Amino acid sequence: MGDPPSFSIIILFFLTSSHILTLVIATHPLDPLTPFELTRVQTLVKKSHKNVTFHYVGLNDPPKSEVLSWLSSSQNRATNFLNYPRRAFVIARTNSKSHEITIDLSKNSILNDKVYNGNGYPMLNNEERTEAGELPLKYAPFKASIAKRGLNISEVLCDAFTIGWYGVMTKRVVAIMCYYIDGTVNFYMRPIEGVVVTVDLDEMKIVDYRDRLIVPVPKGGGTDYRESKQNPPFDNGVKGVTILQSGGPSFTIVGNNVRWANWEFHLAFDMRVGVIISLASIYDHDKDKYRRVMYRGYISELFVPYQDLTEEWYFRTFLDAGDFGFGICAVPLQPSKDCPENAVFLDSYYATRDGTLAKTENVLCVFERYAGDIMWRHSETVLPGGTVEVRQDVTLVVRMASTVGNYDYIIDWEFKQSGSIKVTVSLSGILAVKASKYTHKDQTEDGEELYGTLVAENTIGTRHDHFVNFHLDLDIDGGANSFVKTHLKTKVVPESDGIPPSPPRRSYWTVVNDVAKTESDAKIRVGSVETELTVVNPNKKTKMGNDIGYRLIPGPAVGPMLLEDDHEQIRGAYSNYNVWVTPYNNSEKWAGGLFVDQSHGDDNLAQWTLRNREIENKDIVLWYTLGFHHVPVQEDFPIMPTLNGAFELKPTNFFERNPVLKVNSLKPTKWVNCSA
Repeated sequence: MGDPPSFSIIILFFLTSSHILTLVIATHPLDPLTPFELTRVQTLVKKSHKNVTFHYVGLNDPPKSEVLSWLSSSQNRATNFLNYPRRAFVIARTNSKSHEITIDLSKNSILNDKVYNGNGYPMLNNEERTEAGELPLKYAPFKASIAKRGLNISEVLCDAFTIGWYGVMTKRVVAIMCYYIDGTVNFYMRPIEGVVVTVDLDEMKIVDYRDRLIVPVPKGGGTDYRESKQNPPFDNGVKGVTILQSGGPSFTIVGNNVRWANWEFHLAFDMRVGVIISLASIYDHDKDKYRRVMYRGYISELFVPYQDLTEEWYFRTFLDAGDFGFGICAVPLQPSKDCPENAVFLDSYYATRDGTLAKTENVLCVFERYAGDIMWRHSETVLPGGTVEVRQDVTLVVRMASTVGNYDYIIDWEFKQSGSIKVTVSLSGILAVKASKYTHKDQTEDGEELYGTLVAENTIGTRHDHFVNFHLDLDIDGGANSFVKTHLKTKVVPESDGIPPSPPRRSYWTVVNDVAKTESDAKIRVGSVETELTVVNPNKKTKMGNDIGYRLIPGPAVGPMLLEDDHEQIRGAYSNYNVWVTPYNNSEKWAGGLFVDQSHGDDNLAQWTLRNREIENKDIVLWYTLGFHHVPVQEDFPIMPTLNGAFELKPTNFFERNPVLKVNSLKPTKWVNCSA
């Protein structure tokens, strides 16, 4: 078979003109819903329900066995797909009831429509958040509060926040928090403290209003981060940098399928979780075939609990994907800034509140990265004449950025020729700040709890966490896998009687492998012990007899510091451990559960694993949580420099040898003569 085949780049992602919706037909079972399919969903649901609002519309994931069966029939895929059942899953709301609706798009009919009677509410949509945020501006008590503070109501902007759950179930309400613009775009740095407006989203009316205290609104000066608003002197020490690929990109995109170097995978987008990587396989030259690594991978939830207990803040413990939609909040990437000049951009579509199609342009970018990194090298000076061998490390990146309120998350899935998949979460944007009477730290009283750092006059950056959970359905060269904990143990060398003589060293370390039998065996707090974590295929071995596998190289050892029985931690209980392993279950997709807003934590990853199911030599899913504790500092004002965290999935006895041994050095690229 030789090298993996190469194709010309063909982008068939979602296409529209400015006035005419172009029918784009799905060609793969895991393709996201097309514009035509989304419009069909709207028609069917509205025909069945009046006054309905849409909160989630996405692909109803087909059974894994069906997808793999379709893939195995490579000669007849196109023909078989014409008869493949495409289904959509919808969460809608009507008459103050949440509905779970399954639609057969192939038959143009609703298969199932059931009312959800459990705890929690569906994801907010952008339109209701906007409408709720405008209500206070017409509300007489709020207008009086603004006037009392000497502010101009025309300069006030408000946003809707979910309220969590603290032992009492309420109606589907949100808290409205407001800010003052007055000359700056950085309104998050100018909160109007002490005022909370509660809005019932179903009735879209104000049901509670509190004006508890008056605190000075932080000044607008120095908060604007726009380049056009900065004053000299400027930092111009770095000259222009560009990326040149004279032969064009090395990757190809055909439909939603990406091929690059020795990798191939499927790329999709979901309005709740954003980018989804599926069917990631790597080409093994020795075996002359692609070998599966990951069936499906995506961010399943983000838990962001703030650590301020005051009346206006205690409820700010968000589950960003389930509350607001990580995909809905995805933003267009800026060419040559968010992504380099050699990037290819892809668009996405989702359903708005009334089911109408919405398009996000440039929501994903794909590009090759080379930053001078080294794939491998060795210098040998002992041999006559010496020798030096170096290979440059070029990788492929899939990037998305999501702006959830004040925070910007940048997500990179990076594929390496060595077989590794590195996932990086980068945080930027604006701090969530609290207005304060203090202009200097010396004004505070000894022992006074500010719940944060005074980052500017009258401005406290509130302490908080980010716990980003990844659903990683690994299929290491097949579906039946096991999870192995390799413990690194110190061994003390016993003293001998001299026969044989004792070594001069008194200790060394060794490894002890522990195969997790059940879900409880696989709960790991990273950093608690010296342990390497590997998903192996116990049914396949290398020529040396080792189980083939992929190792999780976790990021920083960060875990929650809240009590496990605290209400917010019950809802975000997936963060209790960095690593969980469950048997594959098509219904267990999102670590925070299906209905997250005001949920009671009774349908989430922590609850699923109480069944303590068997996971040895099974089709298993690895759930990994990357955590950040954020203690704000003055350098975070008025906009935060990017903070990064990452983890890596690395081949471990997966190949018979170094898979990049025969990678050729990059050929020199001739620069285009730009002076002509």
